[in-house]
Amino acid sequence: MAGEVQFDRTDLRLLAEIQRDGRATNAELATRVNLSPSACLRRLQRLEGEGVIAGYGARLEPRHIGLGLQAFVRVQLEKHDQAAIARFADSVVEWDEVVACHALTGDMDYLLQIYVRDLEHFSSFLLDKLLNASGVADVNSSFVLRTVKPFRALPLSQLGG
Repeated sequence: MAGEVQFDRTDLRLLAEIQRDGRATNAELATRVNLSPSACLRRLQRLEGEGVIAGYGARLEPRHIGLGLQAFVRVQLEKHDQAAIARFADSVVEWDEVVACHALTGDMDYLLQIYVRDLEHFSSFLLDKLLNASGVADVNSSFVLRTVKPFRALPLSQLGG
């Protein structure tokens, strides 16, 4: 893949550590990956500069902040021209309920991951926003009953190093 960044074992250990504990200080990270603090900071800055580290943030527990219902919604568009795709993408970006949107292969065009308060909120989102978006031909919704394995970190072990 063009532009792919090469990693050594220390880079991969450093990336694993910041995925596990994004609040760790540079000194703590340096100790964990057996580097001096200055060498660790240089590596972090390089990884940030190369776009490997896209940002830092906190993971919130949705239920504890009132977002008790998670749904995945598959969307099929009526048309697939550039204008229709752009209109749909512009709408999705504006909807706070949508936390992720992926273009798909197969019989549906998009997969939306949605967090809402409850079924009433989902119904309102579906009827007032999604189905009113110009160009939506069909939707298929699935509600999450239980999360078996939440997203926590990318699988760095596949990268070797």
